[in-house]
Amino acid sequence: MQANDVRVLKSAAIPTSLVGVVAVAVSLLTSGGKGALGAAIGALLVGVFFSISVVAVSYAARVSPQMMAIAAMVSYLVKVLAIMAVLVSFRDTTAWNTQTFAWSVVVCTLVWTGFEVRAFMKTKMLYVDPEARVPGKGDS
Repeated sequence: MQANDVRVLKSAAIPTSLVGVVAVAVSLLTSGGKGALGAAIGALLVGVFFSISVVAVSYAARVSPQMMAIAAMVSYLVKVLAIMAVLVSFRDTTAWNTQTFAWSVVVCTLVWTGFEVRAFMKTKMLYVDPEARVPGKGDS
């Protein structure tokens, strides 16, 4: 992973972890142990899925910009489908509070996305490679 990718990952993961801890505490107070368990699982799910996505896009960026775009779109689609599958699969569970689980997923997803966008906006990345050489043009 490149330094920019690590910075983006940390910029999104740390605030999401803090929000996850708050979600667990609030759920513990409002819904008891099952609520806290649901919030913890939801926050963990978001953290794992989004971290995998950042790593996949980072490695695809080494191949080419086209692969990076494809990896970003595919990882987004896989995340949405996987989270939907987990929500549907465990909708009737009694092991944890499904409502706190779902709210934790939603809130952590919004926090992760917001801080990821913020990190990308603050990252100084060149849109054009100033060192690029065009074949057949210039000195050779």
